[in-house]
Formats: sequence, C-alpha cells, structure tokens
Amino acid sequence: MSLLISFLSRFRVLLLASLLALAFFLPFSQVSAKTPPEIRNQDELKISKDMHGNDLNGFEFVKLDLRNVDFGESDLRAAIFNNSQLQGADLSGADLEDAVAFACDFEGADLRDANFTQALLMESQFEGALIDGADFTDAVISRIQQKQLCSIAEGTNSKSGVSTLYSLGC
Repeated sequence: MSLLISFLSRFRVLLLASLLALAFFLPFSQVSAKTPPEIRNQDELKISKDMHGNDLNGFEFVKLDLRNVDFGESDLRAAIFNNSQLQGADLSGADLEDAVAFACDFEGADLRDANFTQALLMESQFEGALIDGADFTDAVISRIQQKQLCSIAEGTNSKSGVSTLYSLGC
C-alpha cells in the first residue's frame, strides 16, 4: 500500500512539473482578456482636433481628454462622454440627443445651437460655456446646473425653434 502511495505522490509531482514546463515554454499568441467597456471602441475613434461634421452616433468617449476638439455640426446622438475633459471644445450645432455626459467638464466650451434633447448631463460643469440657442429639452441636469445655465441662457435653437430659456425650464 505504501508503494502505491509513493508512486501516486511521485506521479503527481511529475505531472505538475510537466504542466508548468508546458506553460512556460508554449508561446501565447494573443491575450484573451476582455476589453473594458470604457475603452471598447476608442482604438477605432482616431480622434483629431478636427472632428467637425463627423457621424459619431453612439460612440463612447469615456475618460478622454477632448479639450479644444472641434465637434461642431457632428452627429453625436446617444454618444457617451462620461468623465471626459471638454474644456474649450466646439460642439456648436452638434446633435447630442440622448447623449450621456456624466461628470464632464464643458468649461469654456462652445455649445451654441447644440441639441441636448433628453441628454443626461448630471455632475457636469458648464462654467464659461457658450449656450446661446442650445436646446436642453427634457435633458437631465441638477438644479444647481439649471440655475447656472438659466442665468446665461439666450437665443433660440435654429433646428427645433425652442428657446434656450424655455428648454431649461427657466
């Protein structure tokens, strides 16, 4: 009986050593980890400073530095901008209907005549942003954001015909 136990113990050690040797010497052609959702399409974005008029419907711009990027007149419907830096960005005339921009910084951004209908804009900052003619109809913003934006709201959106003041519920 002790001979059998000794044999099994040696066999187990030999088997483990063989498996470890295989693991070290076999080449791995590709890492099979899943891509995190926050960066899943960012390789294909090819972001440049001039994104003017591009169709970026549904793209994800999560945790990106998009300062001073020109998104003017772009189709950004259902795009996601969570935790992105958009200071000084040009979003004038862009369609951001159903977009999500949670905790983004729009400081000094040009949002004139942009469509933010039904956009989720919670925790975002708008200090010094230009919002003349922007349409915020049914957008989700905090009361603090609403008061701040109402204090600078002017104009009417050229596509929807809705005044910025009215769309903010001022």
